[in-house]
Order: sequence, then C-alpha cells, then structure tokens
Amino acid sequence: MHIILWGLPVSLISNTFIHSSFQITIRIREKGDGGTREAIDSSIVLFGSSIVQYSFGHGGWGATLAHFYSRQADVVLRGYAGWNSRQALQVLPTVFPKDAPVQPSLVIVYFGGNDSCRPHPYGLTPHVPLSEYKENMRQIGLYIRSLSETTRVVFLSCPPVSEKMLVGSPRTYEACRVYSNACIEMCNELSCKDQSFKVIDLFKSIQKRQDWADVCFIDGIHFLEAASEIVAAEILKVISESKWEPSLYLGDLPTEFEDVMYPIQPFEN
Repeated sequence: MHIILWGLPVSLISNTFIHSSFQITIRIREKGDGGTREAIDSSIVLFGSSIVQYSFGHGGWGATLAHFYSRQADVVLRGYAGWNSRQALQVLPTVFPKDAPVQPSLVIVYFGGNDSCRPHPYGLTPHVPLSEYKENMRQIGLYIRSLSETTRVVFLSCPPVSEKMLVGSPRTYEACRVYSNACIEMCNELSCKDQSFKVIDLFKSIQKRQDWADVCFIDGIHFLEAASEIVAAEILKVISESKWEPSLYLGDLPTEFEDVMYPIQPFEN
C-alpha cells in the first residue's frame, strides 16, 4: 500500500543545518540551471534494525533526512526491529531486487546492536559472532553496490549504549565498541577499492556530547532527538564531502516541478 501526501509547495524555512560540531549549508540551485523535472527519480533507502525502523518518529534522523530531501529524493524506510545482520543478508534479494526498474541512489545500512548482544546458551538472543557479523556486512555492502553503477552505500557503525539505563540487558558498552570497530574496519577495506562505500563512526560521534549517556536514549539503546540530530548531521556531512558523481548533496539534485507555480488553474464555482 502506498500513501501519498499531496499539498501546496512550501519554501524551505532555512537552508542551513546547524550542529554543535559543524554547519552544513544547502546549495540552492539557480533557476535555469537544468534543475527542473517532472518526477523524483532519486531515492535514499534506510536499511537496518530498530535504530532505522524508529527513525521516522518525531525528531528522528530519518524524518530529518526526508524533510531536507523533500522534492529532491524519496527517503524510503526499510527498518526491522530486533533483526541482526544474518537476517538482513537473507532478505537482500527481496528488499533490493536486482531486476527493479529503478535502483536506489544511496542505501544507509545499520546492523550491529543486536548482533553484539551476549550469546545465550539456547540461542535466545540475536547474537552473531564477530567474524560472521563482519562478513555479513561485507556481503550486504557488495550486494547493494552491485544494484547499479551509481548506487552508493553508507554504513552506520554500532552506537554506544547507556548501561546505567539498562537493567538485565544482554547489551554492553564494550561489545558495542568492538562491533563498531569491526564495521568500520570492514568498510575501510571496501572503500580502499571503491569510494562508493562510506562509514560513520556512531560510537564516537554520539559520545562527543559530554552528557550523551543521559540525553541521547529513550531506554539506553534507542535514540532520542539529541542522538538523531547527531546521526542526521553526520550523514549529511559524509554526503557533502563525498566526490560522488552524480552528487547526492542537498541542492545538487534537481527539484521536482521547480518551475511550476500554483494554482495551476483557477478553481471554478
């Protein structure tokens, strides 16, 4: 089922995204530079576990990306709470069919938090051994990259958890650090051969706030707005600094129906 919201065009409130550590300015296209089209043909897919599934909530990082890319790219949610990299690898051909008529311009991938859970003797946690996790993420990245010549991949590494908010959880701060490093190492290996791969170190980025353990999480794991602001800003920063062609940066993409003014026709009584 597709739900499409129609409305009158609205001007951007601001063309600047400000974060505590840096400022991102959106490059606005000038009229007549070939930036008009009749339909959006770029898409950004968010693929991951609960950090992704819940990212479209109020103040969520996925909602922020959708806001800034409105009329330039469709931001598509493919989030599966509780999943690990093993499950993600199994559904890749279904979520990203290679025979789709249009392939995503960018896929942002996050798995790792569930993988990093302590193993259970009866397999009652989503734990995935570190070596398997690293290989799963490599295979996920290579599969997505193969979708088209211009499909790019950004990995989000495992963020920290606030242990003081967790009671009896199989997750630990140290395990998140280890799995985060494994994801970064894997992506660096891929990007040595192909600059279409990028990685964001969420474990370090979130901890740049001194009060991160108190203000970034709902329950010690899932993000509040403070954490989502960091994630969105880091993603936009990576996209802005990438040398990808075509560029996926804000304002470099054409705007849907940019030259169409409203009302198109007067209403008749």
